[in-house]
Amino acid sequence: METKTVAILTSRTGSAHIPHPKLKLMQPEFTDKIFTAYQKVAWEALKKSIHGYIDKINISNIGIITRELLRENIIRGRGLLTKSIIQAQVTSPTFTPVYAALAAAINAKFPNIGELLLKRLVIQFKQGFKRNDKPLCISSGTFIAHLVNQRVADEILAFEMLTLLVNAPTDDSIEVAIAFLKECGTKLAKVSTKDLEAIFEMLRHILHEGQLDKRVQYMIEVMFQIHKDGFKNHETIPKELTVIGEEDQFTHLITLNKAIDSQDILNVFIYDDKYVENEERYAELMKSILHIDGSSESGDEDDDNFDEDTEEKSNVIVNSINTNFTSLRRIIYLTIHSSLDFEECAHKLMKMQLKPGQEMELCHMILDCCVVMRTYGKFFGLLAGRFCERSKLYMTSFEKIFKNSYDTIHRLDIIKLHNVSKFFAHLLYSDSISWCVLSNIKLNEQETTSSTRIFIKILFQELSEYMGLTKLNARVKDSMLQEAFEGLFPRNDPKKHRFAINFFTSIGLGGLIDDLCENLKTPPKSAQSPPIISTEAESSSSSSSFSSNNYDEPDDEERKKQKRKSKKKSYKHRNVKQRKTESSRRIERQKTIKEEEEIQ
Repeated sequence: METKTVAILTSRTGSAHIPHPKLKLMQPEFTDKIFTAYQKVAWEALKKSIHGYIDKINISNIGIITRELLRENIIRGRGLLTKSIIQAQVTSPTFTPVYAALAAAINAKFPNIGELLLKRLVIQFKQGFKRNDKPLCISSGTFIAHLVNQRVADEILAFEMLTLLVNAPTDDSIEVAIAFLKECGTKLAKVSTKDLEAIFEMLRHILHEGQLDKRVQYMIEVMFQIHKDGFKNHETIPKELTVIGEEDQFTHLITLNKAIDSQDILNVFIYDDKYVENEERYAELMKSILHIDGSSESGDEDDDNFDEDTEEKSNVIVNSINTNFTSLRRIIYLTIHSSLDFEECAHKLMKMQLKPGQEMELCHMILDCCVVMRTYGKFFGLLAGRFCERSKLYMTSFEKIFKNSYDTIHRLDIIKLHNVSKFFAHLLYSDSISWCVLSNIKLNEQETTSSTRIFIKILFQELSEYMGLTKLNARVKDSMLQEAFEGLFPRNDPKKHRFAINFFTSIGLGGLIDDLCENLKTPPKSAQSPPIISTEAESSSSSSSFSSNNYDEPDDEERKKQKRKSKKKSYKHRNVKQRKTESSRRIERQKTIKEEEEIQ
């Protein structure tokens, strides 16, 4: 009997249909779990269990079915699970929201399964589009739309699909696009109003051309009415199917060009030479996910399977903090780019109710969005300033980011460096952060690089434009901030002193270093000597002014040179006077000659 069973299971037809009760009876015949025959029996049992649970699922039992599926080895059977879900959705499209909720629950624990499901759906949609298979496009498109609602798929994929369908309009493509919009239009309207309006503008243009069938034109008109009503009869996610919180979900950024490999090899049996070891790891993982004791799951342990890459994938699940931060950054990014002004954006972000410790991530994300822009936008400075006004926690966060940004400024290209400098200049001008952050800057040749000097240059030039040179100079000389400006305007080291003077003079802000120049010109008290008085009358004023402006007493040679120069100047002055008097005399003579001629 055992030999016959082994022959059946090891043959090419080993994946043929075997009743589930018969598989349970066959399993005890194999005592060594390393045998391929035993693993094939377990594979068949896993396949039957997954198909059975997917067939039973509905709104009322989705929580129970999800837990039962997690008890099975869905890591090894992820190919079977995704295939079964897609087949069930094609057969019962009315249950699409239920299957999407199940996929969202599994994706939160095993993101690799959610990614595989989404890739296969996108590939199926592309195949249907190429073959002009409208039912296949509608079924896969509807499923993807609900995955967008559940935040498993990114909204970028939805807009890509809509653009593909609307760019080359046919009766079928427009019908698929409208079916897709009805399912996820509410979500897209919340995330990116501008992009959605662009899609409707394309539909309006298609409607005005009038080249489509009357039935499709009527569908477009109905879609415009639904959009006008705000999709009020098309809710994003039913309350019964909200199984995962927004902060716990993992969103996959998969585009139409990215979905290439459907990994069909996962649908068939693969021998595992570390079967026992992987099984134990999966059992430990299930304890942490389901929060159960080892005794409560002893009944079906033999049916659990684990793949070779389980350790790598389980790290993704265990490190849920990184997953949450990735999801948070994505939400913040979409919120920032979908807002019309900074006040609307700040209002949306404040409604997110961040958890303790996520404030720093929000501040980092605001700066990151600012950095990637081609030119600096005041939107980001105003947004950051609004959060600094709200809480001191955000102020200290941006102050820490200033220090980190200055220390790593050499890693940025010139455009990003400009944006960072202007961003922090706005925060300093508006007093959103303390000016004490400037104490991190040491302006000298040894402690600066070309990148840091450019950062300081742009920072102070922007502050000068915002405040004016007079107010900025007053702020620099503020007695309360002298410790903050000690590194920027050094006074103790003459070499650093001259470097700072040359730097601010070269960037056109010499007005900030007047006191530094005076400090450099002031001679030490021991070097002072009585002034030298010149005896010549004509050169007395020039020599006395020279001696008063000079720092040290000039020697004899210099005194002689100055006398020569003053004499030359006096000679030139005399020659000019003589020329003027001679010319005036000539003019008077000519006048007298003319008068005499007239009289005669």
